[in-house]
Parts: sequence; structure tokens; C-alpha cells
Amino acid sequence: EVQLVESGGGLVQAGGSLRLSCAASGFTLDDYSMGWFRQAPGKEREGISCISRADGSTYYADAVKGRFTISTDNAQNTVYLQMNNLKPEDTAVYYCAADRTSLYYCQNFGYYEYFGQGTQVTVSS
Repeated sequence: EVQLVESGGGLVQAGGSLRLSCAASGFTLDDYSMGWFRQAPGKEREGISCISRADGSTYYADAVKGRFTISTDNAQNTVYLQMNNLKPEDTAVYYCAADRTSLYYCQNFGYYEYFGQGTQVTVSS
């Protein structure tokens, strides 16, 4: 059974940093592209970053480019999202997700099949 469990969310002041973790079980990261999504109050869930299972290439949405970094630790079967210079508009529930179908182009965010339960990130001004 595929399971994704996020942790690391919390309350932080603008300009601060957080690192989200996503522990994966029931599969190995080598076989899935991994992504991070977020959903702000009153908005749809959006894909913000991903890493390809084929070659480790990464993608970042414009809103987070230069501030967020996605990485994996295959030995721990864990995906991370390092978030720096956080802004109030980053406030959202953050979700980890897995996609088996995409090979190189991980930003087909509509293809992601599995999601974690989410972790809340709140950035105060």
C-alpha cells in the first residue's frame, strides 16, 4: 500500500525557513516522480515543485522559484521541500504526491495518483 506522510509544517514569520519532509512507504522513490502541492484557503490545489524519477530533474512554479528546493534521500525513502524566505502568500496546506506514469516531465501535475494528508504552513507578516 502506497503511503505518504508529511511533516515539518508550522508557524513561521515572513523571511523565515521551514523544511517539509515526506516519508514514503509501499514503493521506492526510484519508481515514482515526486511532487509537492499546496492549497491555500479558498483556492484550488496547485503543483509547485517536482522531481523526475528518470533523471532527477526538477521543476518549480514561478511563485516559489529561487526560494524552495526539492530533494530526495532514496536511502530513507523520503522527499524534502526546503522553503526559504517564506512569504505570507505561502500560507497553505502542503501535500506530498507520487506519480508513476511520468518519466522525465514531472510537472504533469494532473497525473499524480497518491497524496499525503497534508501539513499546514502558516507564514505571519
